[in-house]
Amino acid sequence: MRRIFHRLMSIEEAKERILSGVKKDLGTEVVKISDAGGRTLANSIISKLDLPPFDRAEMDGFAVYSSDLEGASEQKPVELRVVGRIDAGDALLRELGRGECFEIATGAPMPKGADSVVMVEYTKKVGDHVQIFRGTTPGENVASAGSDIQMGELVLRRGTVLGKREIGLLAAIGLEEVEVVRRIKIGVLSTGDELLGQGESLQFGKIYDANAPSISTALREYGAEVINLGRARDDYEEIKTRVRDGLSICDAVILSGGTSAGAGDIVYRVLEEVCDQGIIVHGLSVKPGKPTVVALHQGKPVFGLPGYPVSALMIFNEIVRPYLESASSVRKRENAKILAKLSERVNAAKGRRWFLPVHVIKKGGHNIAYPIFASSGAIGTLAKADGYIVIPEDVEFLDEGKEVQVNLFNDEEGLAELVIIGSNCPALDLLLEMLFKRSGIRSKVVNIGSLGGLEAVSKMEADIAGIHLLDPQTMRYNEDFVRKFGLPDGSLVKGYRRLQGIILKKGNPKSIRGLEDLLRKDIMFVNRNRGSGTRILTDHMLRKICNNLGLEFEDVIKKIRGYRWEAKTHSAVAAAVYQGRADMGIGVMTAAANYGLDFIPIGYEEYDFVVSPESLNKEAVQEFLRCLKSKDFKDELLKLPGYDAYS
Repeated sequence: MRRIFHRLMSIEEAKERILSGVKKDLGTEVVKISDAGGRTLANSIISKLDLPPFDRAEMDGFAVYSSDLEGASEQKPVELRVVGRIDAGDALLRELGRGECFEIATGAPMPKGADSVVMVEYTKKVGDHVQIFRGTTPGENVASAGSDIQMGELVLRRGTVLGKREIGLLAAIGLEEVEVVRRIKIGVLSTGDELLGQGESLQFGKIYDANAPSISTALREYGAEVINLGRARDDYEEIKTRVRDGLSICDAVILSGGTSAGAGDIVYRVLEEVCDQGIIVHGLSVKPGKPTVVALHQGKPVFGLPGYPVSALMIFNEIVRPYLESASSVRKRENAKILAKLSERVNAAKGRRWFLPVHVIKKGGHNIAYPIFASSGAIGTLAKADGYIVIPEDVEFLDEGKEVQVNLFNDEEGLAELVIIGSNCPALDLLLEMLFKRSGIRSKVVNIGSLGGLEAVSKMEADIAGIHLLDPQTMRYNEDFVRKFGLPDGSLVKGYRRLQGIILKKGNPKSIRGLEDLLRKDIMFVNRNRGSGTRILTDHMLRKICNNLGLEFEDVIKKIRGYRWEAKTHSAVAAAVYQGRADMGIGVMTAAANYGLDFIPIGYEEYDFVVSPESLNKEAVQEFLRCLKSKDFKDELLKLPGYDAYS
């Protein structure tokens, strides 16, 4: 009996039927990271350490107090006594005195008290002293603990395809094994009396089987394990046996040939009998590829592709590929290139070709490239990049708005649906993880600080900014800054609260009671960077202490040991205290808990979200806001040390 295609189906309807009917849970397995390339991450990875794990020198030179070099120049060099040398791998914590310096190698741990490194190019060593011809600023040529990755930070999200950058990151945080989605197993079967295998003598009326090798190659490009089910003649029982065998050991079966509405229509009849969920697609309204059949058996799809190789590959791309991506979260990696406009001016590395990583943000019908300025050891930062631009040797700078070519690490479709720029927060990572689990929404997070996030929203480069900015004049969080950036009051969405406090050595060996103890000569402090919400809070509290004691703020901070030492992350503060480089610092409770340190609460800060008016009606933004206000998120938030929801 001849089977007629009564209703040809659109590609969209066919995909919807397939994806709604198939079983998508493949299960997981644990593999060594050396074998995990190309695999899909089954669970998100939280770092159990900081990267770098200690404050380290980024250049060969001399570790110094920046205040010792004030006024240094080629005409008037400053001379310091060299008290030793620190090499990469040294485990002994040294301490630096005033008027002293340590010769230090790239990657070596910073000595206690030093806040910067002067490059060897600006020095001249004379005996046990060194002449220094320029000053430094606090933090110059120093990579702070946690400046790349913070302890407790979500570094890779589940669903991430592990490439060389991601494997490098897993290795850098010390993982030996990783849980990945089980590799999808696909059976491939070719049908037709006319088919021969490669190497066989070609006879009249016969053709070589091109479909099985090409389809198998396409499957492997998506990380699938291919099971060769061989070739079957146009025989009902033989095809039925091969399909049943394939379904018993595979997650899906792909066969080609025998699907047209000709006499017999063997494949159609086989699938109708073998597959308990029946045939869901029989004929597509496309050219080529009309004679396509799809059936389901216990949640496993059987794809009957046309016999002609071009048709088979076209339908593979349109029908099979979406199934593979949905089932295994794997997208084929291509060396795609796109044009984008720079978000800011970039001063080039004159005389050297610069491969600069960037985030790519799609906004208003065009792409924006956000440069990522990080040291060459920042594997965590690189893993978050979408691609890179190449700046030639003879270019001095690229202006804001300059159109550049971005070499994508993944294909363009992999760019995020939701762009969040602002301050880093573990609870935000938790929220976005929940958002992905609930709605499959992929987010791009660019951590450049609260002020940078506000600027990005005001320029319509971000959908959302995470901020925690205290106005020292009004002592209100966030709302005054939103107005200063010209954004409507309705842009501010309340988020949650984080407990700030004094981070101390376990057991509080120096009996520190409060911020007043910074005035003690035996206390070494580690401060936060200027512009951060924590630094604003610290300075505000110090000013109150000075007013109560009748002291001048500017005079007091000059006497605080470590006031000019600026840590860029909460984890860097906790790491400095834990490692004995500082006696106290200000940070969030989570950072103290991660390191097992003592904590004296100061008060809660408000971490809120600013939504771009242009993005408010975007479905991804609305789903984010629903997730933020959900009971599920609140329950998980309260499990984090020092976090609280608004009442």
